[in-house]
Amino acid sequence: MFFTISIGIVLCGCDPNSRKSDSNELRNAIGTAESETINTASNVELKKRMKFSEALESALVRRSINRKEFCDANDAVQVRVLNEYGAMFLATADVAVPSVCMFQNSAQVKNYQDRISIAKEDFGDAQIELQAGAMKALLEAKRELQEKNLTLTPRDGAEAARRSFEDTVRLWNSRFEPACEHWIAKKRLKMEEVANLKALPINEQVREVLKLEEKKIYFNTFFNNSILYSVAAPGTSQHLSMLAFDAEEFQNEKVRKILGDHGWFRTVKNDAPHFTYLGLKKDELKRNGLKKIVTGDGEYWIPNI
Repeated sequence: MFFTISIGIVLCGCDPNSRKSDSNELRNAIGTAESETINTASNVELKKRMKFSEALESALVRRSINRKEFCDANDAVQVRVLNEYGAMFLATADVAVPSVCMFQNSAQVKNYQDRISIAKEDFGDAQIELQAGAMKALLEAKRELQEKNLTLTPRDGAEAARRSFEDTVRLWNSRFEPACEHWIAKKRLKMEEVANLKALPINEQVREVLKLEEKKIYFNTFFNNSILYSVAAPGTSQHLSMLAFDAEEFQNEKVRKILGDHGWFRTVKNDAPHFTYLGLKKDELKRNGLKKIVTGDGEYWIPNI
């Protein structure tokens, strides 16, 4: 068993009637690993579809990461963000991954970023910073795109790649603060409640926001879904690990395919411009704990919970 978990609340932007099944999914994410086999298109050979929990455990062992220190199985926020953003921990050995699923403060992020190999590259007017292995693959994809008269542009400049802990707090507040005003105006929150929320340490604030979302008091851009589908909780963004790149051309299927050919895939549901460096081939993703989902924006490879 990877972790034993007991969660008293379920943090999700969903109908309350679905909480029981969602709770089971959270437990399965870091609970007993299991796998199943599926037929290939030819129906001749069998391939293993690995659960995220099993793939994650193997990845942590390979990297000598302490499992107990990596993620607190009794912390529903950490479990939730691991389920949402955890694909990056399955990346190949040419890049580093954090030894925790959620950075607690700026010092932790700085310590991590100071210890890894970073590459800088100019994309037009923006200087992009990524881990060296991720940058190498991105530049190879960019060259192939250029050969096909296609472009690859960082969305929102330098912020498309490396970010600091302070950046993630600022982006969180860009959704949190307007939502507070919205729900005050709708008389779902009182001014005193919002003042108390704003006074909390950021990690506790995240926890309370997600509890409010259980009551359909949503904090995303349009106040109709979880804030985690709009912005990462502070300390959890894949950009902190320098394994993420936001592309302006995300709607172009040809661009998405070429990025995938070089190990870059969309792994965060509903974040269409966001690509994660995994270094894997597409036909390896199912065997590494990920599953494909298809939305109106195209396909995503997310943890197979």
